[in-house]
Order: sequence, then structure tokens, then C-alpha cells
Amino acid sequence: MVCLRGGGVAAVVLVMVFGVGGCKGESLGSAGPEESASGAAGGGGGGGGAALAAVDSLTVKGRAPKTGYARDRFGTAWADTDSNKCDTRDDILKRDLVDVRFRSGGCKVSAGKLDPDPYSGKDVAFTRGRSEVDIDHIVALSDAWQKGAKYWDASKRIALANDPLNLRAVDASTNRSKGDGDTATWLPPNKAYRCTYVANQVAVKKKYELWVTEAEKTAMKKVLSGCDGQKLPAGGNPTEAPARFHAS
Repeated sequence: MVCLRGGGVAAVVLVMVFGVGGCKGESLGSAGPEESASGAAGGGGGGGGAALAAVDSLTVKGRAPKTGYARDRFGTAWADTDSNKCDTRDDILKRDLVDVRFRSGGCKVSAGKLDPDPYSGKDVAFTRGRSEVDIDHIVALSDAWQKGAKYWDASKRIALANDPLNLRAVDASTNRSKGDGDTATWLPPNKAYRCTYVANQVAVKKKYELWVTEAEKTAMKKVLSGCDGQKLPAGGNPTEAPARFHAS
């Protein structure tokens, strides 16, 4: 089965919920990011928009120690927190790839392509079992741990780790240069994507009430001040995972 971005069902709206079937938007599931209407483009050439304005709503504090951080503090990787019977990784692959093919049914993505990869700007082929494509946490889990998540209950950490608002399919080699960097320490090499990337980090930190460092806030403002009318993404999943999910 093949589902093409830009054709049929997938073209109905910009961002659809994930489906349990083959094509995006066939039935209810995880909502992807939506852009806030309050940041309409065309802000007069001075940069800014809803995303820049939102930076000032973020709490500024120093980075806490990484002590105690482990991936399993955010639950089992790619938990099906939206209960659509597909794991989070496959949901994001279905949302972000084009020419998607499935191993069986409408969940397990076997092949597809980033056209283009937002981080590098190049086309990247995905084949299941190879490592050309990663699912990136836009706000890295380690970064979140050091900026508030350490003090959350497990339900909120699991929600962050599986929230489509915080996830993007990207080129693996480019993503691995990021590590747990924030806006002050890492930006995508593809400059055309930086406005969207930083706006997404702001949106996630605002939604989950994560703080930022002074250097991070400065870097966010520097990027977004050059992004005329940049909207603030919204949507995704609730900030609490269903009670059946657990983390250490």
C-alpha cells in the first residue's frame, strides 16, 4: 500500500490526526502540531510573531544537574499513548514521510522518504531496519530533565516523550550531532528551517512549563526576531499519559 503526501485524504487539511489505517487522516489518533492563529504572517517586516512573543512567557533559570536522568524515566520508548493501536514512532513516520509503504496493515512503516529532511534540507530514504531516519525529540528528553522534568510525575514525562508536538522524523546523522542541545547550543544546518524549529521548541517548553536558561532565551529571541510573523505551533497530545503507562 502506498500513501502520497499531497494526494487524496492527506491534502484535506495541513495537519491531520494519525489514523490506524494506511493513509494519514483516515481515523482518530495523535494530533500533529498546529500553528496558532495569533501569529499570522505579515507582521510588517520587523520579525517576530506569536512565537517570539511567547519566549517572554518562559521561566528563566539555570540548568539543573543531569543527575538521575535515564531514558526509562520517560517510560517505554514509543508508547501508544493515543491508543490508536500504532506506536508513536510509526505514527510520526506516517505523518512526516512521503511515498509511505507498510509492512502489513496500516501501522508498521516499511519504507518512505523525507522530501526533504527539515534539518539538512536533503532527501533521505527510509527503509525499516536501517538507521537513515531518526525520530527526534525537538526538546531533548535530557534537556527537559534538566529544566523541570526531573520534578514531574511519570505521567507527564511519558506524555512529553510521545507528544507529536515534540517529535519530528529527521536525517539520523544530522540529528545525532544535536545530542541534548537546546537553541543556544544547536540549530539545524538547514537555515530555512530554523524559524520553525525554534518556534517548535518554544511551543513545547511553554506547553509543558519547562524553563529556559538565559543563554537559551537570548538565542531563541535572536532567531525568531528574524522570522516575520512566525506562528507558535500548538496541538499534540494531552500533558498527562493514560494511567496504564508507567515509568521508573
